[in-house]
Amino acid sequence: MIIDFGATPPIKTLSLGDGSHLANYRRVYASSEKDAARGETTLEQWFANVDAAGIDLTVIKARDVETTFGGRVTNEAVAEVVAAHPGRFLGFAGVDPNKGMTAVRELEYAVRELGLKGLNLQCFENQLAIDDRRMYPLYAKCVELDIPVNIHVGVNFSLKSSPDFGRPEMLDRVLCDFPELRAIASPPGWPWVQELLAVAWRHPNLWIGLVAMRPKLMAVENSGYGPLMQYGRTVLKDRMIVGTAWPMQPMDRVLDEVRQLPIEDDIVARWLGGNARTFLQL
Repeated sequence: MIIDFGATPPIKTLSLGDGSHLANYRRVYASSEKDAARGETTLEQWFANVDAAGIDLTVIKARDVETTFGGRVTNEAVAEVVAAHPGRFLGFAGVDPNKGMTAVRELEYAVRELGLKGLNLQCFENQLAIDDRRMYPLYAKCVELDIPVNIHVGVNFSLKSSPDFGRPEMLDRVLCDFPELRAIASPPGWPWVQELLAVAWRHPNLWIGLVAMRPKLMAVENSGYGPLMQYGRTVLKDRMIVGTAWPMQPMDRVLDEVRQLPIEDDIVARWLGGNARTFLQL
């Protein structure tokens, strides 16, 4: 079973809207997004590409950045997409930690009533550190609901936010305070990859999302991604999870690049689905 841990199908309600704070991402990913036919792919074509790539399940994520950048992909919209396409999607909720207890209540409703299966936090968009105390009620609620949390870790390319919000060391402090929290750091921490690997080695409940990156870079000398492959095929082989990040990258290319890495077939199978099944408790 292949699980894509992070893609955004071409459905209008899953668009963040203006997204002007992410304009620099379009520059950074321009070539890759052109290859993925961003803005030109219909939903029917997208499903055909998913089937051709052999992807069985796609994780889609809500986002709430209303208090900082005025945008939102609602939990209701994600739940509607999941319901409209049975067996094709698994949805994560998105709430804004800056909204305090309103965010906590929205998360509980999204899980208990809408059927969403996790929480998505893009801390750089909320302009909050991973270990900011405003995040803690949400981490506690995730533990109570027994759901995982996806946390953006690593540099961000928004020129309206600070890259400091993605430092892995902050995630270490959170996991010390919430040892039961099931978390995934995605993207995988560049340029602080080794720092993230150390945090994951320390904490058995932390997975690493190989998302929004070219997998082939793990085999390129001096790319900064190399340690992910070394540790991902040894001590952390059960905690690496691949996501295509479509429309940032073509889906089939991501999967093909993983398969072409100098790693064992059983490791490839773990990265492309086995580990996600465990993380998502499927």
